[in-house]
Parts: sequence; C-alpha cells; structure tokens
Amino acid sequence: MRLSEGGETRVQGYLFVLGQSLRSFLPQVVVADALQELESHIRERIDQTESGPDERTALEQVLAELGTPLRLAQAYASEMTIEEAITTGRLAPTARAVWHLATTTLLGFFPALGLVLGYLVGSAFMLIGLLKPIFPNNTGLVLVDGAPKGFGVIGNLPPEAEIWGGYWIIPVSIALGLAILIVTHRCATRFLLWWRNARQGRSEDLSGWRF
Repeated sequence: MRLSEGGETRVQGYLFVLGQSLRSFLPQVVVADALQELESHIRERIDQTESGPDERTALEQVLAELGTPLRLAQAYASEMTIEEAITTGRLAPTARAVWHLATTTLLGFFPALGLVLGYLVGSAFMLIGLLKPIFPNNTGLVLVDGAPKGFGVIGNLPPEAEIWGGYWIIPVSIALGLAILIVTHRCATRFLLWWRNARQGRSEDLSGWRF
C-alpha cells in the first residue's frame, strides 16, 4: 500500500509516540536503533497490505494489529531485556530483566518480586560482611534484653541493646550472601527461560516479538 501525504503523517505520528515510549523502557543509546528496526517492520507491514478505496481504514487496521505505541515499545523492550539476560547470563542484565517483568507485567509481578527480594537479601548479607571490619561494634546480631531482634548494621545502638558476634561474621555473611545470590540468579535464569518459552505459543503481533 502506497501512502498518501495524510497516511504518511499518521505513520510519522505513530512513530513519534513510539520513540517517546521506547525512551521510557530502554537506555537512550539504543533507542534510535530500536526505533529504526521497528519502523522498518511497520513499513514492511504497510507495504504488504493491499491498497483499497479507503486508505485510512486500511492503515488504522495495520496499526491496530501492531498495538498502541506504548504496548509495542513495552513488548520490544521486554524481549530485548530478556534475550540479553538469557544470552549473556550476566547478573546485571538478568536483574534488569527480572525487575522489568516485575514492574511491567501482572503475571510476572510476584515471581519477579520474589527474585528481586532474593537479590536484595543476598546483597545485604554481603554488605554486612564488608561493613563488619569498619563498624565492628555496630554490626552483628542485635540482642535486646538477651533476645535476638535483628541482624545487620545498627547506627545508634539503644542502651538496652547489644551486638553479639565477632569477626567470624565476615566470612559467614559473605558466604551466605554469595550463596543466596547464586541460587537467586539460577532461579532468575530459569524463570526468564520459562517466561520466553511460555510466550512462544501466543499469537504474534510482530515476527520475533511475542505478546
């Protein structure tokens, strides 16, 4: 389908909103390439559409099949983030993919939230081990009247509280934190693989990107 001036204006408007939406989900350095790739696909879909007496109706149908710019940008960003995490296996992309699913999808919210908490707990134990040599009298098991009330770093210790635990806390906390991070990372990788495979049976709005 060859677009008239009015049709081209409509497409440019769609692409403008799509670009703005992509900036909400992707780093600025990759937005231009992502928008170019999506524009190429959109125009290919338009070219494959048969021309009819009502260009506007045909064009709106193509854009409706693609989805709103926000939905398209979110789906593309999700696929990019998940693929990067699965391909590289690195901690940062995996954590970013899990956080993306937790904040943008309802189905992935609770599993992803649990994984995010796993990363945070593991990091917290690692931090406790690193801070023990710096704040030896404020880092350890917090006892209040002999009863344990918490474990961590306490800035202002109440008079009735005391810190229990020597420097053995350093290797124990670091080892425990590292173990939690490793287990969480493996669970996150399996979760992302499951998420990608589960979407393969759903209908496609873009070839290669599934919703």
